[in-house]
Amino acid sequence: MIELTPRSASPIARFGGQPIAIAAVALVIVVLGVSSIALWRAYTGSAPETDRAVATRQLQARTAQASEQLVEKTKGLEATQQESIDQLQVVQDQLTTVRRLVAAQQADTRKLSEQVGTLTEAIEGLRQSFASVQASEPAASPAPRKRSVKAAPRSSRAATRSRAKARG
Repeated sequence: MIELTPRSASPIARFGGQPIAIAAVALVIVVLGVSSIALWRAYTGSAPETDRAVATRQLQARTAQASEQLVEKTKGLEATQQESIDQLQVVQDQLTTVRRLVAAQQADTRKLSEQVGTLTEAIEGLRQSFASVQASEPAASPAPRKRSVKAAPRSSRAATRSRAKARG
């Protein structure tokens, strides 16, 4: 007779009686895996640990370089900001000076405007005074004018006649 194994039995149960064989097979698989990894690393010449260490060092160097660049840029920005502040202060000082000058000019303009107004009133008063004086004087005929030297006759005859009249 043939003994049948129950179907409900698990595959581990079949190997349950041979734990040493299972352990030996697992050990062989692990050793083969480790040795294949070691051979692959030796053949390619790269190890992930050294690659990671190199990458970490490069990353640290880049970080340090970026930090130095940031420090330099920050210093440059501070210098530029200080220059801008200084220029702004100069512009504000100039603006204050210009405002004072404009205020002084406006005051001078007001003063001159008042003086022109006063002079205009004085001139108007003189005009009215002169007009009233002319209106009160009787209309007299203008006095005869004396002849000037230039108005003397130019011809020699006229000059001789006028001399003769003056003598005689």
